[in-house]
Amino acid sequence: MTTIREIGSLCVTDSDGLIINDSDWNKINPIFLPVINDVVHTYSTLLQDDFHSVYIRGSIPKGIGIEGVADLDTIAITKQNPNKLQLKRIKEVEQELNQKHTCVDGIELSVYCKEDLLNTSSFSIISFILQTHGICVFGEDLIPQLPRYKANDALANDHLIHLHGQIKNACDDLQDNSDIEDIKDCCKWIMKIIVRAGFALVITKENTYTRDLYPAYKVFSKYYPEKEGDMRKALEYAITPIIDTNQLLSFLNEFGTWMVSEADKWLQCYNPNRELNMIIK
Repeated sequence: MTTIREIGSLCVTDSDGLIINDSDWNKINPIFLPVINDVVHTYSTLLQDDFHSVYIRGSIPKGIGIEGVADLDTIAITKQNPNKLQLKRIKEVEQELNQKHTCVDGIELSVYCKEDLLNTSSFSIISFILQTHGICVFGEDLIPQLPRYKANDALANDHLIHLHGQIKNACDDLQDNSDIEDIKDCCKWIMKIIVRAGFALVITKENTYTRDLYPAYKVFSKYYPEKEGDMRKALEYAITPIIDTNQLLSFLNEFGTWMVSEADKWLQCYNPNRELNMIIK
């Protein structure tokens, strides 16, 4: 049986409702520094002259990362759009880094162009994540140039408008899949999406935000007590992914379908035109 730790928190906001970033370099446990340095070196080697800066987000820069449990989520910014060969090589090296470093449960490498990051007329999830959850660990820090964000409909929309496609992709990936590690990765990925989408359904009621799974599950359950058991199961699958594809597909076809229906109701109310990125308010 999966042990669910009651860890994580809701974002703190200022008097104007703007989310405060509580990540800090000084909060990082020194045990994670070698892997962070290795990631920076990897980006520098692969991106070379296009390399601009590196950011980390998640539990580690918040100071709550648990050795062997925490993921290291990283974002590299480039001076121009990376080419396909660079992106292919980065995904290959990501697997090598995951095998090399056991102090983290997983390492995620991702690359975005500086120009796209600073184009901030409409909501951007990468800009949002860096501004509210990230810290710069190498290069010129672009976070001060990004807009400040509130927990509002534009943020909720980003979690809900893609949900139907994400669940469909997960079902397609799981169908007739016998690769155990691939099944686990897919399970973990889609269940995190579902838990956070559950929270997104009530963002405009709570006027706050979290990427942490446990508080997202708790707040969702307050508004949907009849679905608490289903969301708890999604949380358990996100923490301890299972490999029974029939069980996963059944869950996605039932609770996933209900979530998509609720997301559609939300979109009809707040975003009837189905804009992918709503204007920042």
